[in-house]
Amino acid sequence: MSTQLTDEFLSALAKRRTHYSLDKAITASQARVEKIVEAAVQSTPSAFNSQSARVVLLFGEHHDTLWQITKDALRKIVPAEAFAPTEEKINSFAAAAGTILYFDDTLVVKTLQEKFPLYSENFPIWAEQASGMLQSNIWVALATEGLGASLQHYGELVGETVKEHWNLPSSWKLIAQMPFGNSTASPSTKDHIPIAERVKVFRSNVIR
Repeated sequence: MSTQLTDEFLSALAKRRTHYSLDKAITASQARVEKIVEAAVQSTPSAFNSQSARVVLLFGEHHDTLWQITKDALRKIVPAEAFAPTEEKINSFAAAAGTILYFDDTLVVKTLQEKFPLYSENFPIWAEQASGMLQSNIWVALATEGLGASLQHYGELVGETVKEHWNLPSSWKLIAQMPFGNSTASPSTKDHIPIAERVKVFRSNVIR
């Protein structure tokens, strides 16, 4: 790979940020977003090539329904007098152009656990790692396409309702939700601790 391509890739990583202020005015077509998601799913690695990650892409009324489901679920557990900030937050996700739902097929994980009992405890961990890689890959791809996004985690709250509403397999576990759209505000400033505290390098004596 050329240095230029590597630098372009690293630049794309740096471009990925959390965008909370989103609207529906995106220039990318639904077909284009679908192609980005499919390509990322196809190319993201997984332990034992398990391919346990599953993705659902929601546009239009489907996207709106997801966040209404989330709002209704939260209304049951958040006191009414404190609900206004929660409602505002969920409305900001609903204002986006669409949502990507990340699932893991627990049946795939269970099958691998039975087939390779020596690694049984590791398969759920590896599945989460693969899901994290997929989320990052899609997020970076959306950023290079000029789309803002954030990552949300309401899976335990709405997972079963989501599966029932969209008739998804019972073995799918909802991991995260990624609303995306046109960013209407710059992301907040992000501080970094010194890189030397995070990366240690032990060089060889051979100069290359």
